[in-house]
Amino acid sequence: MNLTYIDWLIMLLYFVFVLGIGFALKRFMKTSKDFFLAGRALPAWICGLAFISANLGAQEVIGMGASGAKYGIVTSQFYWIGAIPAMAFVGVFMMPFYYGSKARSVPEFLRLRFDEKTRAWNACTFAVMTVFSSGISMYAMARLIQTLHIFDGLFRDLGLPLDWIFHFAIILSAVIVLCYIFLGGLTSAIYNEVLQFFLIVAGFVPLVWVGLKNIGGWHGLRAALPRSYLHSWHGMSNPHTNPLGVDWFGLVAGLGFVLSFGYWCTDFLVIQTAMAANSEESARRVPLIAAIPKMFFPFLVILPGLIAIATPVVTRNVMHQVAPVGLSASSAGNAEYLNAGKGLIPPKVDPVTGKIMLDSHGQPVLDYDLAIPNMLLHYFPTGILGLGLTALLASFMSGMAGNVTAFNTVWTYDLYQSYLHKGDRDEHYLKVGRWTTVVGILISMGTAYVVLGFNNIMDTLQLVFSIVNAPLFATFLLGMFWKRTTGNAAFTGLVSGTLAAVLHHGLTLPANDHVGIHGGWIHVVHYYPSAMALNFWQAIFAFSVNFALTVLISLFTKPRPEGELVGLVYSLTPKPVEHHMAWYARPSVIAIILLTMLVGLNFIFR
Repeated sequence: MNLTYIDWLIMLLYFVFVLGIGFALKRFMKTSKDFFLAGRALPAWICGLAFISANLGAQEVIGMGASGAKYGIVTSQFYWIGAIPAMAFVGVFMMPFYYGSKARSVPEFLRLRFDEKTRAWNACTFAVMTVFSSGISMYAMARLIQTLHIFDGLFRDLGLPLDWIFHFAIILSAVIVLCYIFLGGLTSAIYNEVLQFFLIVAGFVPLVWVGLKNIGGWHGLRAALPRSYLHSWHGMSNPHTNPLGVDWFGLVAGLGFVLSFGYWCTDFLVIQTAMAANSEESARRVPLIAAIPKMFFPFLVILPGLIAIATPVVTRNVMHQVAPVGLSASSAGNAEYLNAGKGLIPPKVDPVTGKIMLDSHGQPVLDYDLAIPNMLLHYFPTGILGLGLTALLASFMSGMAGNVTAFNTVWTYDLYQSYLHKGDRDEHYLKVGRWTTVVGILISMGTAYVVLGFNNIMDTLQLVFSIVNAPLFATFLLGMFWKRTTGNAAFTGLVSGTLAAVLHHGLTLPANDHVGIHGGWIHVVHYYPSAMALNFWQAIFAFSVNFALTVLISLFTKPRPEGELVGLVYSLTPKPVEHHMAWYARPSVIAIILLTMLVGLNFIFR
């Protein structure tokens, strides 16, 4: 592709600002609390935008656009029933426990409520999940840079193979994120996430407007796509009659309850931004503030995916610009590449071999992750294209930075300080946190290559959540609202729920996928209509196993004295006082307004 100096200047200015924030904050990083917790001194609105932006990584922007193209408007339920109720719940009920307990991380809260072994298990599984999620963002950024041929001219001038661009892009993204996290810690990540939030909005609002205008508005979109793609509850009585491949129970219980509450209520990636607020009242407002723009993000990141797959084939000339490495514009291979796509969605190509990937039936696998990049190429002119690409790059940086800061906090506080090196000076842990950032980035680079086998990174991410977050939510739910829950029961249930998810993955497989990282690696006993259906039911299975075992074992083991559970269990903890706040500032009132708006959106797009 031909980027002009204006496009390059916009991207360069973004990187200068990102690194500049890190350098500017370095002098304020005097203690480990400053580095890992941002000194717990930031205002609610800053933390609120960072709360949503920490989740607004590559998996959100690229993944939701990909899921919109693959599954249709039902993908909006990842926001509506899959985020808003859980964000309201964590703001109203759970933040008083997190903030009031003075826990520095989610695993540390588990130690306070249960015991050390429960904390250790969660810290280890969470550390694995964060580097995997960071690797997803690296992979998405590398695929974008390689597919758009941004560095082709540079590599040709240097006489380097073009297939090295994928590896170069991973290294480039790693170095940039490493620099500003190493210098400014969580504070740097939060302020950069706020910057990235506004960039993403500025880049995607014109994309949606131009795309809808060119396809004939909402009526044109309805004419170009099947009815099932434009109604979020269409065909939910039968999993085989809707693109998502799941019935209403699987959607509500799997996504709306287990996966959403498991993520928003227990994932330290987002919880740490709320815990950086300057007071408990501010911390409670953080997820509620974040929920307001979150509710309308389907119109920014899902609609482009729908528009991309609905674009008439005759306008697919943009796919010539994104022909994979190794396929020339005049070759028969490139003609095959162009004909195998749908709308602006091309077939998936192995970035190393340059060959089109096929499913188990020998059909080309569509590369839904390229829906958003191809939309940018197709609709944006010079200058605006640079802004759009910068918005994408910002989403990748946001996702990587959030996961890396969560990783270095959990490793330093919950693993290193607790088990490997107790009782040292605070300066030592600050140094460990910085070098843990380096290690986390290196591991993330390795996991980026694992994602090559998936054609939708949102499928990949929800798979990880179903194994790690889904069983964890059962532990939190019982621990916070049932004082009888014991530490031995919580640990046994959490381990069993995680292993149950792994076992389920080994025994089931999405239709048309190959045995391996998609599932079925033990023996296939059941096929699901889609990868997302497998993820939803896997989450339900893991949660149920954990919940049942924890309740059963708790009944036969000795609970802790009630006096030790004040501030950790809902029934034994004084409730937050709201009467001194203006009515519109009360978390409970904001939550009710959000849920009312949620019902309205579901009614409109039913």
